[in-house]
Amino acid sequence: MQSTAGRPGAAGATVGVEEEFHLVDPGTFALAPSPELVGAAARHELGERVHAEITTTQLETATGICRTLGEVRTALAGTRAEARAAAAGAGVELLMASTHPSAGWREQVITPEPRYEAMVRRWAGLAQRQDICGCHVHVGVPDLDTAVAVLDRARVHLPVLLALTGSSPFHDGGDTGYESYRTLWWGRWPHTGIPEPLGSADRYRAVVDGLVTAGVVEDASHLYWDLRPSSHLPTVEFRLADVCTDLDDAVLHAALAASLVRVLAARAERDEPFEQPRTELLRAARWRAARDGVSGALFDPVAAVLVDARTAVEALLAELADDLADRGELDEVQHLVQRLLARGTSAVRQRAVWRRTGDLREVAASIVREGRGRD
Repeated sequence: MQSTAGRPGAAGATVGVEEEFHLVDPGTFALAPSPELVGAAARHELGERVHAEITTTQLETATGICRTLGEVRTALAGTRAEARAAAAGAGVELLMASTHPSAGWREQVITPEPRYEAMVRRWAGLAQRQDICGCHVHVGVPDLDTAVAVLDRARVHLPVLLALTGSSPFHDGGDTGYESYRTLWWGRWPHTGIPEPLGSADRYRAVVDGLVTAGVVEDASHLYWDLRPSSHLPTVEFRLADVCTDLDDAVLHAALAASLVRVLAARAERDEPFEQPRTELLRAARWRAARDGVSGALFDPVAAVLVDARTAVEALLAELADDLADRGELDEVQHLVQRLLARGTSAVRQRAVWRRTGDLREVAASIVREGRGRD
């Protein structure tokens, strides 16, 4: 995201969203490498909002600074349209989901740019097999201490946010049994997932230094935790979400992330105590959210019990309700939550197409159509 995506100020005052998309053939909906298009993006020839990604079958978009939910919606619609137009000019389409239903990593080519070539040298097969896309939400914070305080307090809420975004039920031609298989695939990397509580900015810096010494990362910009302090912006970055095929779901994810930062930063300022469940239980909650989404039960890592997913989502919304109401956003967020719970995630809709047609090409086509704004 460009350097203006966040500025110092009150926690949660600004939001910016990055989305990654697959490139597909408009006739067959198979992955379609487009080195010319991705190369142009890498050379910043497609404008400020459309960027290259690690493979020549992916593009990334980045909004500018948003301060209201309406601005988030407008910005996301705009960046999606820009990327779609750029893709069309190169003869390809965007598939807005975290995995392509039938394609695999062997069909990809690493983008020939120094950053991505360095990633392959460091992480080898992990980088070469990176055939997934994600959505990242940057939320403004005034300083690193606030970022760390929010990170520590947000850990227990991240699985619920994840459950609302699943769009990767199919991978390499088969049904994985997960709504967000991306979460499992991504989890093979040594620096992903939900980190331990950090406690302070100094402790965060020490952890980064240790990972650099170990050779796991070159610097803090390569930390791929589900939530991290940005290395170059005054933001915390939520990195846990699948790409939301439907624009409404992407807007909802950004709204919940921003509200969570505002609420948790205020609690940190008041020095309120917070829950710190064991990491093993948080991993279990994350796994459960990735598997079932909001279609079944989620795992509460604090009480160590299963909870109906709808109940868990409504509990999170209740914690954020006062903040959202103060901003005049509660009614819209409640509507978006109820809409998502009623129709399911992208993963649910993809599986419905698969059950009806038995054809993964039709699944891919349905994702492309929905991403255009036509269900």
